[in-house]
Amino acid sequence: MTNITLTHLRKMKQAGEKIAMLTCYDATFAYEASTAGVDMLLIGDTLGMILQGHDSTLPVTLDDLVYHTASVKRGNATSFIIADLPFMTYSSAEQALSSSGRLMQAGAQMVKLEGGEWLCETVHQLTRNGVPVCGHIGLTPQSVNVLGGFRVQGRGKEQAQELIDAAIKLTQAGAAMILVEAVPASLGKAISEAVSVPVIGIGAGADTDGQVLVLHDMLGLSLTGRAPKFVRNFMDGQQSIQAALRSYVAAVKEGSFPAKEHSYAEQA
Repeated sequence: MTNITLTHLRKMKQAGEKIAMLTCYDATFAYEASTAGVDMLLIGDTLGMILQGHDSTLPVTLDDLVYHTASVKRGNATSFIIADLPFMTYSSAEQALSSSGRLMQAGAQMVKLEGGEWLCETVHQLTRNGVPVCGHIGLTPQSVNVLGGFRVQGRGKEQAQELIDAAIKLTQAGAAMILVEAVPASLGKAISEAVSVPVIGIGAGADTDGQVLVLHDMLGLSLTGRAPKFVRNFMDGQQSIQAALRSYVAAVKEGSFPAKEHSYAEQA
């Protein structure tokens, strides 16, 4: 098996090969996911809700992310590792550099931060200092209080264009990947076509370059018993977690996931 690199991921986009990504928080699941063919593992600040039981990602600390990134690194076989910069750890370029340094030293190969054009200088500084960056646009959970809740973004021509422009400007600043969350499927496609870097969708339709789900969601595990529209339970009909992971990878690669029922329309 060959280790997935950023160069490999870029070639996958150019070749039209779909990229499969999952969140991951520990060594055991890192091994299971990577050996099942998951291309990228994201140590997400979703751990605040999934592992710690909070009602948002805001309480998650940098120490939390460093700990879980190191755990995933030790269990990973071949997948590319991305780690979130948690809430209020990148409010300036200097702080972002310091926070990212800790995550990279723990085992991350890329950091992800939430926001649009205002982050361009930070993205430039990180990239210049050897830190690959994934920009996260659309629904940005760290800004849930500003957005007024977990709501679909990019509905309406003006807001859609703002997100397309944000993706372009972030990549021009050096972002090597874009993650777009909870937008109409048509906008997910437009963003993927507007930039040369891989675009990973979650609730962004089937036409992005890849897909990501929260690991526990795709295994049918939930504290609330409710799953977002864009989630599919891949444990249904499977005999093992490994089989469910392989089913997820296959569905992403062949384009059967997400289906129309997992996607958002331009109008509610």
